[in-house]
Amino acid sequence: MPEIHLNGPIGRLEARYTHNNEANSPSVLILHAHPGHGGNMNNPLSLQLHKFFSDLGFSSLRFNFRGVGKSDGEHDGSEGELADSAIALDWLQNQNQESNQYWVCGISFGAWVGMQLLMRRPEIPKFVLISPPVGKYDFNFLAPCPASGLVISAEKDNLVDNSAVSCAVKKLNKQKSIEVKHELIKSADHFFSNNEQKVIEKIKKYIGDN
Repeated sequence: MPEIHLNGPIGRLEARYTHNNEANSPSVLILHAHPGHGGNMNNPLSLQLHKFFSDLGFSSLRFNFRGVGKSDGEHDGSEGELADSAIALDWLQNQNQESNQYWVCGISFGAWVGMQLLMRRPEIPKFVLISPPVGKYDFNFLAPCPASGLVISAEKDNLVDNSAVSCAVKKLNKQKSIEVKHELIKSADHFFSNNEQKVIEKIKKYIGDN
């Protein structure tokens, strides 16, 4: 998989991309976890998500936020990463102008950034949130949430209170016309270390059911 560089808001963004040649194939943008916790596009879960979506027929893009890996700039922690994600989505859409769907899949901090992106981009109809940091970051902007999706939590998450995630999901499901499914993976930590395949299986089932 060749290394590519996107022209980000403050310089280049290191990325990897797999293209599906079917004209109307779906596309997915994968957003990694917080770099302060070691998050980058080459973490095991990010890698396996990219391969899974690509094997399923998605055109798949993952990239390093600013200040991570070979990406220029410094970690911003908010608007900067959102701007990076918007540029990445623009690039993905340009490569797949006939794509039938654009998905966003975010891990932890990347889930928070991804949902902010979704709120600004109505062309995203589906999302996957893995260990969304509800309680650590404000998710109240999801009022209302414009899309249906899947939330995956870890039973032994030492960074996020799962009850807060459950409450957030229940609140979202009170809205008409959307459905947010919540899955809990037993014996897994926040980053699903050595449990990446269980995450993949949950997403595979969700896509198969929808």
